[in-house]
Amino acid sequence: MSYPFLKGHGTENDFVLLPDHDGTVHGDLSATRVRALCDRRSGLGADGVLRVIRTAALAGSGSEGSGPEWFMDYRNSDGSLSEMCGNGVRVFALHLVAEGLVDASRPIEVGTRGGVKTVTVDGDRITVDMGSPQFGEESTVTVAEHTWSAVNVDMGNPHAVVFVDDLSDAGDLLTAPGHDRDVYPHGVNVEFVVRSGPAHVAMRVHERGSGETRSCGTGACAVMVAAALADDAARGTAYVVDVPGGTLEITWTDDDRILMTGPAVIVAQGKTDLGKTDLGKTDL
Repeated sequence: MSYPFLKGHGTENDFVLLPDHDGTVHGDLSATRVRALCDRRSGLGADGVLRVIRTAALAGSGSEGSGPEWFMDYRNSDGSLSEMCGNGVRVFALHLVAEGLVDASRPIEVGTRGGVKTVTVDGDRITVDMGSPQFGEESTVTVAEHTWSAVNVDMGNPHAVVFVDDLSDAGDLLTAPGHDRDVYPHGVNVEFVVRSGPAHVAMRVHERGSGETRSCGTGACAVMVAAALADDAARGTAYVVDVPGGTLEITWTDDDRILMTGPAVIVAQGKTDLGKTDLGKTDL
């Protein structure tokens, strides 16, 4: 038995998409299956998996029978569940538009474990209302012999934002930076940030459950919030956030919403074998 997949990315944060509209193909999507799909040597290769499913069909979503029609069931590359993915939701919305599953002329609501996200598609510019930032107590982050103070910003998932002198200070990020487990008992995404100019920053990120990635949408939003607070920037100031995989534009509005604008691309589609835990034959 085979099932369809797509491959896409947002600023090179890449994902396998699994269309499973009525929840009849994958059932309880296992961590083993997710790890196999995301493996960059024996699988399709990705930072995570986005299952495209109707909200009413996803048991345990917390929104069965209510809320938006579509739910982004997101899994990290290690198979663990994640609350949200800012780059992923842009790719998810692009797929819905391309398949005619939603009306692209209207805002698109997508359910996630981090709440409902509203997406607007305007050509190659896709904007997501990421909601309001939440703040926790300050903490510390450690890499090798370096320890920094971190700003605790939650954008539907937790982030520890660290300002450094040079992005190389973060090291190779093959392992998760040390963090305060009392503050982040379930782990945390860590962003390292340098200033590039007025309302312009650059970052690297270690994503909880995925390692270092080329981009992180929620992380870029957390970075923008931390930078705007440090700069005492007026609400409505548009920040440019450079990530290794491209550039995102992020604005903190007067009504306390974070708007993230960036690209999304679908690069491939095909079918793969459902019956083998080692992924099996892939037909592109």
